[in-house]
Amino acid sequence: MKEEDPRVPETGTYAVDYRDGSVGRVMGCEGGLVQLRPLGGGREWDCPPGEVGEAPTADVLRARVRQVNREGRLP
Repeated sequence: MKEEDPRVPETGTYAVDYRDGSVGRVMGCEGGLVQLRPLGGGREWDCPPGEVGEAPTADVLRARVRQVNREGRLP
């Protein structure tokens, strides 16, 4: 039985990549890396478990506002 890493946020929650401050939704864990997807969708990226943590609500809201603003500027 595989023991879960306590540093990995639960799948479906929002997390912050401490390396650059990016916020994403936790999609799972593959090959020992946490997979995050941008809030507006898009390509997932991998993050080492020690470099990811639960995203504060303010960070999630800020990332969502940025995404909505970006979408509003599209032609």
